[in-house]
Amino acid sequence: MYFVKTPISARWIYPSCIWKIKVKSPTIFLTFDDGPDPDLTYEVLALLDRFKAKATFFCVGENAAKHPEVIEESKRRGHNIGNHSMNHLKGKDTETGDYIANMKKSKSVLQTNLLRPPYGSITKKQINLLAKENRIIMWSVLPGDFDKTVTQETVLQRAIKNTNPGDIIVFHDNIKFREKMLFALEGFLSHFSSKGYNFAALTEDLINRQK
Repeated sequence: MYFVKTPISARWIYPSCIWKIKVKSPTIFLTFDDGPDPDLTYEVLALLDRFKAKATFFCVGENAAKHPEVIEESKRRGHNIGNHSMNHLKGKDTETGDYIANMKKSKSVLQTNLLRPPYGSITKKQINLLAKENRIIMWSVLPGDFDKTVTQETVLQRAIKNTNPGDIIVFHDNIKFREKMLFALEGFLSHFSSKGYNFAALTEDLINRQK
């Protein structure tokens, strides 16, 4: 089970995490989890270029270590990079010391203070420890491109109907979800571009200004 639109209660329970961005103009924050993939991430980059969109890629450290050229190309095109753990660990299923060590290992590969826990699974103790040196980024819209039970059109409509200015949207540059994700992403970019929205990358400076 997952929430397409993150309930406001989650922000109360985990106030030190970033769930949405305060904006003065119609801006959306696209994020991509699980990459980089040596083929799919480039397809995502091409789509983003087409719509003059910037995004943030929360990368798995072991994938980044195998494909550093994809990371560098993403940054060269004006996108930002975040930490998604070294091995895609579930925080609530992992001993705290092991989880923190895994996050530190991937941080050394990715060189970023932006962090997103895989599955959004993390304990309060883990948050408290990681928040000392990182900015923990969650999301406000999860359309479900990973969900085998829904169609690509459903993913697209969920994304469109639940997104407002300042929302942080999650897609996955994971080859298992390629067709569904690319379909929804292109439709999403087209829809909101036609309405005058901007697509911006998350930065540490932007996050710091939220306080």
